[in-house]
Formats: sequence, structure tokens, C-alpha cells
Amino acid sequence: MKFKGQISKMISDIANPIQYSLPIGEKKLILNKYIGKVIKIDFNDEIRCINCNNKIKKTYMQGYCYPCFITLPQTEDCIFKPHLCRAHLGEARDIDWAEKNCLSPTYVYLSLTSNLKVGVTRHNHIPSRWIDQGAHFAIKFAVTPNRYLAGLIELEISKHISDRTQWRKMILGQYEKLDLLQKKDELQYQLPGELKKYLLKDEKIIELKYPVIQNLDKIKSFNIEKFKSIDKKLIGIKGQYLIFDDNHVLNVRKYTGYNFTISSL
Repeated sequence: MKFKGQISKMISDIANPIQYSLPIGEKKLILNKYIGKVIKIDFNDEIRCINCNNKIKKTYMQGYCYPCFITLPQTEDCIFKPHLCRAHLGEARDIDWAEKNCLSPTYVYLSLTSNLKVGVTRHNHIPSRWIDQGAHFAIKFAVTPNRYLAGLIELEISKHISDRTQWRKMILGQYEKLDLLQKKDELQYQLPGELKKYLLKDEKIIELKYPVIQNLDKIKSFNIEKFKSIDKKLIGIKGQYLIFDDNHVLNVRKYTGYNFTISSL
């Protein structure tokens, strides 16, 4: 097996366990079948913007050059802070893009990654959003007609629980053992009256199982830009991380836009 080209974040399909593929060049590399095998990943010293394809020295917001980062609608502030979205007021870098992505049904969810967290995602990004974050369990909390309102709910709930993930604990499977349904019921009372109408009822907890064949006690992030190559046994995939048997993990999403060669005997 040998693939070469610019990569993007891994694509996931919900199954037991979750199935992963990696877009590389014009192809997709099915990753699950290489778990338990030695794979080699080489960085070819080339990075290109995933939007304009210009050659660059570093990426912004996982894959973009700086000019695209400051002008594209998909890199606006509201992507990370939904409560700052102004598309519902007719204000956006690209109103056509905003109508499809910000002025459409948006979910607020609770998940167990390394801890209980709250998040926001578009209706068509479930369950991929949960998988990308390495959630073990997740449940829909509310649904709103636009990103701004979902952001307001997230802002209120984040006063009581985290909106961050501790990536090391997530990969190691160290997370709080708690009842998501109970927490969902408790947290609904933290919302002001005008936001409670968006709450969802009778939602089921979704459990996500990842293709990991060996548990580790500790991990460390591998910087392929610095060391150029990794040649190790792949023992699992979780979130957007490849997990190797020497305790190293590679954050694939971090290297979106990088040109890799991936091979296995």
C-alpha cells in the first residue's frame, strides 16, 4: 500500500467500531484495515491551502492560508463562538454560505469526551462532530433555527460545564462516569425562559466505540513537521488521532493541507 498527496481530516462512518478513511490526494485510504500493522507516514515538505491551493509555510484554522483565513465564511469568529453569529441579522462574509450553514437547524449537544461538555453543530454534522471530538457518549440537548440561538444556549450551559476537551484523557479513555440523561434534565433549568422552547425531549444517548486494539497508560503528541516521518505500529484511531504502539499519537486534523506519503508492507 502506498498513497501520496495532500490530506484532509479523517472521514468517519458510525459502526461498531467506527470506520475511518483518510482523504489523500484524489483517493481515500481505508484506515481500519491497517490497525495492528506497521505504517509509515512521511511529510513531503509541502503545505498548500485547502481553499486556494497556494503553497504556504503554515496553516491557519487547520488548512487555510492567511488571506483565506481572514476572508472565508467558514473561518468567521462564529465558527468557534456561535453566539457571535450575525447571519440572522443579514450580516456575514458570505450571506449565501451563511443561509445554508448558519440559518439552518442547529443542535446543542452534551457529550462525554474527557469530561462532560457542551457543544454546537449543524444538523448534518451529527454524529461526525461527536466522533471528531472523541466522544464516548453523546445526546442532543436542543435544536434551534439558527447558529446564533444555539450559541446562546451553549453560552448559558457553559457557565455550569466545560465546552473544552482534554485530548490526552479523551484518547486514554479517562472520562467522568455519569448519567447523561440526568445531566440533561438538570441543565435545562439553567436556561432562561425564552430559550427553553428549543429543548428536545425523549432523546436517546448515543454510544460511540472506536477501533482501538491496545490501551496505553500515557501518550505524547508526534510532530511530523519537525521529525518528518513516523514508522510505527498503528494500534487505534480515536477522534482525529492515529494512535501508535510507542505511545505517540498523530493529530491528523492539525495537518490538513500537508502533503504526505503513507505506506505499509
